[in-house]
Amino acid sequence: MNADPERVLGLPAPAADSDARLIAAVYRASLDVHRDAPSWVRRQLLALDAVRYGDRELSARIAAVSVEDVDTEPWRVLWSTGARSDPHFRMNPSGHTGGVDAVVTTFSDGRHVVVTGSKDRTVRVRDLETGRPVGGPMSDLDGRVWALATEVVDGRPCVVTAGDWAVLAWDLATRRRTGELPGINGEVWCLGTAVVRGRPCVLAGDDDVSVRVWDLAGGEQVGELTGHDDFLMAIDTLVIDDRPHAVGCTSGGKVWQWDLTTGQPVGEPLPGHDGEAWAVATAVVDGRAHAITAGHDATVRVWDLAVGREVGRLVGHEGTVSAVVTAVIGGELRVVTGGSDGTVCLWEPAAGRQIGRELVFPAPVRALTVTPEGSLVVGFGGDVAVLSLHAEPAPTGP
Repeated sequence: MNADPERVLGLPAPAADSDARLIAAVYRASLDVHRDAPSWVRRQLLALDAVRYGDRELSARIAAVSVEDVDTEPWRVLWSTGARSDPHFRMNPSGHTGGVDAVVTTFSDGRHVVVTGSKDRTVRVRDLETGRPVGGPMSDLDGRVWALATEVVDGRPCVVTAGDWAVLAWDLATRRRTGELPGINGEVWCLGTAVVRGRPCVLAGDDDVSVRVWDLAGGEQVGELTGHDDFLMAIDTLVIDDRPHAVGCTSGGKVWQWDLTTGQPVGEPLPGHDGEAWAVATAVVDGRAHAITAGHDATVRVWDLAVGREVGRLVGHEGTVSAVVTAVIGGELRVVTGGSDGTVCLWEPAAGRQIGRELVFPAPVRALTVTPEGSLVVGFGGDVAVLSLHAEPAPTGP
């Protein structure tokens, strides 16, 4: 990690020893990214690449290497896919031939699975614990998969896909399409799910500005969200005072809140971001409903929905922040963000500060999700990585 990359590359090529060839392959996998990076970034990338080549022990050894003035990495890679191959080693392929734009997790057939959607027009499923593929891909899609959502319908896990001109429902166990939700007139960039009047429902908006609500069991539209005049870019749902609500971000940067029982907006829209708002997550902080939004202006903003104002701003990414999720780690609420700069940051929203150093990936991060058990799933480029968030780093700064 502390060696000069040019000197390492100048060493003779490894002979027949497979361990030496593996280490050389790992070193070269993301060379274009880490060769000019500081030592702590190089350590992160090499640890990630070691798992992409299937060697978790090597990854752990790399992550434990001492770097001057930097603590040993507190996170660990559980598994990761790789889109590139080496002539001597078989990497764990993601299966996707295009960028991963959406990730969700759910239970299917007694196991916890990761579901990914891509611009290659496929949806793929992997075992969360092992990273191994579960069944074949869902490939009967008409366009890029921009968003995914999961819900249980009649006791069976259902996956909803959103993309170019279609919102489709699938039975996850059989991989069969169970329906196409009506009324879509363009690209759909986001999905949300909620239980409305006792029925599992899905929400989505498209190019005609409408945001529709469908009953997943019957497939019919049962509502529509009103009041806004921009395209919906991101949406999340939560329960406030025993009633389902939705929080959405629009192409104009505003943040809207709706009561899903009535379809009406709650209060005035929040001013939001300078430019498009790309991601939103919701959380309850000290008993109060909050929204965390991220956007093109490279900021992450925290909103108190009860009073309708911004109460915090998280700044650290360079470029668009395209993904945001909330997690409870050690009993404390945390925010995780991913951006076009290829980094993932962990935040303490109450203090408005970043915790530890960002994770660095060799491609833009467009999708994130966190499981209740503390596993972070990252979609970067055409690959997927699963990491543990339980071992939290010490805070930086005062």
